[in-house]
Parts: sequence; structure tokens; C-alpha cells
Amino acid sequence: MKRPIKILAIESSCDDTSAAVLYNRRVVANLIANQSVHANYGGVVPELASREHQKNIIPVVDACMKKANCELHDIDAVAFTQGPGLLGSLLVGANFAKGLSLALNKPLIAVNHMKAHILAHFIENNEYATPPAFPLLCLTVSGGHTQIVLVKGPFDMQIIGQTLDDAAGEAYDKIAKQLGLPYPGGPQIDKLAQQGMAKFEFSKSSIGNFDFSFSGLKTSVLYFLQKEMKKNDQFINENLADLCASVQLNIVDTLIQKLHSAAKELNIDRLALAGGVSANSYLRLRLTQLGEQEGLSTFIPRFEYCTDNAAMIGIVGYYAFLEKKFESIEVVPSARLPF
Repeated sequence: MKRPIKILAIESSCDDTSAAVLYNRRVVANLIANQSVHANYGGVVPELASREHQKNIIPVVDACMKKANCELHDIDAVAFTQGPGLLGSLLVGANFAKGLSLALNKPLIAVNHMKAHILAHFIENNEYATPPAFPLLCLTVSGGHTQIVLVKGPFDMQIIGQTLDDAAGEAYDKIAKQLGLPYPGGPQIDKLAQQGMAKFEFSKSSIGNFDFSFSGLKTSVLYFLQKEMKKNDQFINENLADLCASVQLNIVDTLIQKLHSAAKELNIDRLALAGGVSANSYLRLRLTQLGEQEGLSTFIPRFEYCTDNAAMIGIVGYYAFLEKKFESIEVVPSARLPF
């Protein structure tokens, strides 16, 4: 039996320190250290994030290698997140990966974080027995990005629509803050929305083509809350679940409608979700329903592969290894790495 390609992957783009070991497309270990310190500030503090990465990266990698029952000298390459993300956080992961690459004399693979979210669908131990075929349309939704991507191959991707201002995840968090919910607000809105009814209407973007805009929604909710709170200072508390349901319906409607329009225009019958917001229960439900209604194949990753994780970096590393897409030690991380 042919020996598998063994990839050690490191992800440090934001506030999660993660390491994974993959044997070909199969995840053997995938560990994440979260940073609770940011909850006190209502958002990620870049300087604190980079300090926490420095504390976490050695223990996380060590624990990951032990869980995988793999020795460092047995790996074939080291993959790391080059960007986009917080520069201080990226530097910690990049420098650690470069140090390992030099020490072990193993190839170094730089990975685009957003492309990794998409290729997470090709991890062997995912929700489906076989990965999607090409081409497919992937709706990538996170705190910093909202994109519709035409995927023709592991390294052949084209953005056909994206947000012109706030990302969907950013809109969730900012509106959650207006509602007095703790950070991160997206999961809080999702949970509360399941207990409410979408009885409030807020403005929707009227942008053409496949692009998105969520800044208008954020402003619409703010003005509505200010108006209602003047009449009743308990309005938010008394209507919290319904407000959450209304916001969630607005955002998810916009996302699904644009994705459906793109699928029809491009005549593509395979649709996928990726990114942190793809863990949202209502978004997952609506994509599944769309697939059933329109006869489309839909792909939604396991929850552990939705949010930032090193397994998705590792799957890109596997495909890059096959094509010998290696980097020199001079490679540098980029906070705004182009897609």
C-alpha cells in the first residue's frame, strides 16, 4: 500500500490557534485553542490575539502531533495560513511554520485562508461520502468576507460576487451589539431566532448582479430600535427573539437569493456553503431546502470545518503538494492577501 502524504497544517489568521495533521485527504488530528480574552472587549483585539497565539502555538502543535501519533520527521510538508487575516496573528503562524520547515528540511506551503474554507469540502472525513464534483458554486460567509465563488478546480476559483461593505458575519455581530448581546453575536442571534417570529421588516440591498451590501440593514435596524425605544424602553427586551428572527431572515434571504440567481445564470447544479457563518442553522436549512426544491446538489461541511481550523489549511496543503506548489523561506504573510 502506498504511503500517504502527511501534511502538518497551522492556522492563525484571527483569534484561534489551530494545528492539524492530514494523511492525504483524511484528517487524523485537528486541534483548536480558542481565545476567551476578547469577550471582555466586544471583539477581537489584534495585539492580544498575537500574544495568545505565541502562548498557544507550541502546546497546540505538540498535542496535535501526539493525537495523530505522528513524529515531526515523518511529515512531508508544513502548510500555514498566509492570509488574509490579522497581520500579528499571521506572523506567529507563518514564522513557526517557516522555522519547522527549515529545521526539518521539509517543503513549505502558503495557503489562502478563503480558498481553504472552500476546499474544506474535499476533506475525506466530512459530512458526505464523496466530495462535490467540479464546477460548483460556493457561498463563503464569514465575519470578514461574503463571496460567491465559481470553483472549477482546487486552484481554479473565481469570485463572481462579493460584499461591497459589511460582510454578513460582521452585520450579525454589529446588530447583536445593538441588541445588547455578547460577542460573538452571530451565534446568539441564531439561537434566539429559533424562539421568535420574523415579524419586523428591515431594508434589503437592491444592488444588482451577484454582489452584496449589508450596511443598509445595519442602519435600518439601528434607526428602528431608536424609534421604538423612545416609545417603550423595554422594547428590545420584550421583542428580542422576534428581532433576531427578523434580522436572520433578512440576511439569509439575501444570501440564498443571490446564490440561487448565480446558479441559474451559470447553469450550475452544485451549491456549497463555507466560512464561519455556514454554521448558522437557518442558512444551512435554507440551502438544503433550495436544493430539494430545485433539484440541486448541496454541500454543507461539518461544524468543525466551518469556523477557522487547520484541517482546511491541510487539505489545500495536500493538493499543493501534489502539484509541487512550494514556497521559499522568504514568503511573507499578508493581511489583505488577494484571492
